[in-house]
Amino acid sequence: MKKILFMTMAAIAVAACADSDKALQEKVESYAVVEVSSPLYDALSENDKKIVDLFRQAGEIMDGLFWKQTFGDKAEIEALPEGYAKQYALINYGAWDHLDDNKSFIEGYGAKPLGCQYYPQDMTMEEWNAFEDPDKLNLYTVIRRDENGALKTVWYRDEYKEELEKVCALLEEAAALTTNEGMRTYLTERVKAFRTDDYLASDLAWMDMKDCNMDLVIGPIENYDDHLFEAKAAYECFILLKDETRSANLAKYVALLPTLQQMLPCAPEYKTFVPGTSSDLNVYDAIFYAGDCNAGSKTIAINLPNDERVHAAKGARRLQLYNSMMAKFDKILAPIGEVLVVEDQQKFLTADAFFWNVTFHEVAHGLGVKQTVNGKGTVDEAMGSEKTTWEEAKADILGLFMVNKLIEMGEITDITKEESIATFIAGIVRSVRFGSASSHGKANMMCFNYMEDNGAFSRNAEGKYVVDFEKAAAAIDSWSALILKTQATGNFEFAQKYAAENASIRETLAAEVALVNNAGIPRDIVFDFAW
Repeated sequence: MKKILFMTMAAIAVAACADSDKALQEKVESYAVVEVSSPLYDALSENDKKIVDLFRQAGEIMDGLFWKQTFGDKAEIEALPEGYAKQYALINYGAWDHLDDNKSFIEGYGAKPLGCQYYPQDMTMEEWNAFEDPDKLNLYTVIRRDENGALKTVWYRDEYKEELEKVCALLEEAAALTTNEGMRTYLTERVKAFRTDDYLASDLAWMDMKDCNMDLVIGPIENYDDHLFEAKAAYECFILLKDETRSANLAKYVALLPTLQQMLPCAPEYKTFVPGTSSDLNVYDAIFYAGDCNAGSKTIAINLPNDERVHAAKGARRLQLYNSMMAKFDKILAPIGEVLVVEDQQKFLTADAFFWNVTFHEVAHGLGVKQTVNGKGTVDEAMGSEKTTWEEAKADILGLFMVNKLIEMGEITDITKEESIATFIAGIVRSVRFGSASSHGKANMMCFNYMEDNGAFSRNAEGKYVVDFEKAAAAIDSWSALILKTQATGNFEFAQKYAAENASIRETLAAEVALVNNAGIPRDIVFDFAW
């Protein structure tokens, strides 16, 4: 009897292991492999290819630094036996699933620490609140313990000194090779920034680098990885090649930003900020991702720098990553539309509409206000832990608002408003499959639920989406107005309560996401760098 029981338990264990392997296989296969290449690379001179190779070496160091920040010792993952668990951990930069609310998928790892490795794992809130240091929330410091066990701040330049010096040497070599003066100035200033943790001068230099056929976004940039305070910047790197033809077609829209700002559907006092018109709006092919931007879902557009001092002086740069964007449309968004959208409206789902919606999502970050209208300081300060969720929600809906206005004005002529709106709604479903753990995910859910609640779309008898374009237009205006008012008045309490009630996946949508998943549609892409 004991022997039979033992065999039964062993069989159960084997079955559980098999189920686990199958689940992990499905997770790995939920990422479509995309070979990253570009005809723009083939057109580079041999000297430029040498520079790009130096950028890639620097980017690989950024990748290792992000592993340290978000997970810890990458060697733990590399030591795993070959299989789906290891493959998925390499996609996610650790044992937690970016597309499933950071749930652990490897035995032995609990919940992902909210503060990743930016803070001591055993730090209590009482300790934090009692820790008086003006730099503790600086983007470029980590929190460690001193020899007595007390909290202390350590600057990135010291914490990661060995790796950063290697990056500086590579960028100095690239600066010596480039014939583009703007690129040389930017690389020189970026080296200084890595050594001082003062990025303002290099951000300003990057803003002035407008005539180069390539670009490098490198450093500690976004703070989404820090789920504790959204205070620490994560290392990442993009290597980009400029599409001169498509970029030239976008140039005129920057001059229209002040006009678009005044068209926003909100009270005049909520749109007093004057967007910089030295901003640029360009199109690139991305040929390398590393670090934060490569973890889980992949970035398809960039809006930088984040420094509001740069925004005031020079605006921002919006970089559309065309090859990555088209890969996501072809492999993910279009197939989702075939599953969820009523057949006679599927014609409105177009790659061009996806391009315009994503492009103006990034532009929208520069609209609205930066300072509250009631003395609460900057919008970011007043919105606290809600700042990025509501900023992403603003960019989502104001981007759509601007595309529709530009179509009305005759400035965008290759798509219709119906295409813009239908592609946007299907695009939200694409995004919500990333989960609601991130600020982007919460923003997507608030937007989807608002559009649904206000009749922008309904479901027919077969459960297919039917877009009501008139009600969608009204919802775009009212959702934009609510977000702009919340930010301008710094209404953190309302923002927090609203997000708690509306930034979640409802039962009907969860069933639709399951339907999409069961159709074998990838959730995102993973890159195979072909050069």
